[in-house]
Amino acid sequence: MPTNKQQRQAAQRRLQRQLERRAQVARRRRTRLLIGVTVLAVLAVVGAALVVTNLGDDEGSSTAATGSSSSPAAAPTAAATATNADGTVACAFVPDDSGNANLTDVGTPPDAATTPTTGTSTLVMSTGQGDLTLTLDRAGAPCAASSFTYLASQGFFDGSPCHREVNQETFGVLQCGDPSGTGQGGPTYKFGQEVSADTTYPRGTIAMANSGQPNSTGSQFFLCFVDTELSPDYTAVGTVDEAGLAVLDQIAAAGNDGSFEPSPGGGAPTTPVTITSMTVVG
Repeated sequence: MPTNKQQRQAAQRRLQRQLERRAQVARRRRTRLLIGVTVLAVLAVVGAALVVTNLGDDEGSSTAATGSSSSPAAAPTAAATATNADGTVACAFVPDDSGNANLTDVGTPPDAATTPTTGTSTLVMSTGQGDLTLTLDRAGAPCAASSFTYLASQGFFDGSPCHREVNQETFGVLQCGDPSGTGQGGPTYKFGQEVSADTTYPRGTIAMANSGQPNSTGSQFFLCFVDTELSPDYTAVGTVDEAGLAVLDQIAAAGNDGSFEPSPGGGAPTTPVTITSMTVVG
């Protein structure tokens, strides 16, 4: 028959084993919880990246950019390759050799080697819902302003639909600039993003979409009708006037058809928007 001492020792061993088992269970629970939180965090980041990058040329457009499919945004690439003695810059408008059948050839901006970096360009974007006056900033985005103005002068945007709208509290944009209406179209050239860490997208901003890759800016652009929270990966090229914002508010109030959900987000405007003409007026 076990002595009292032996009984106490056996009880201590049983207690030690119980404590060890409880510790193992707790460790497994913590591990499972950590894995679950990590997976959710990764999914959230990927989801946000998909929504944002498909502001590029749904080539995202390559979403808000040239109308191509988007991938996570890469480090920005400067569109200007050199500054000239007179203060102008040389812009690198490079051929798009992707084989994309939705591209439209209208040549390239003729002043690429001596692109102005001062002043503004003024364009009137006429739509069936009303006119929007766009002011492009040559100082902040000389290459994008030059390309946008050139394409407008060639009638590139005329008759093209605004193919995507996003209606969220911190992400409200109308995306246009693709003559094919597919979200994958643009010109036969592309160029780098003109951004900095301080680039933001408040209400009224005009920004260029891109595919999330360096040197993937084309013709697609988005108009912000709310203060839009995006990473600084899209060239902010100008602003929309107050009358134009009223037109955007009217379009936004009708919503979108959700055809781009769940990714990249949004859909075609419920009220169809077609750029009847994009005219350079100053």
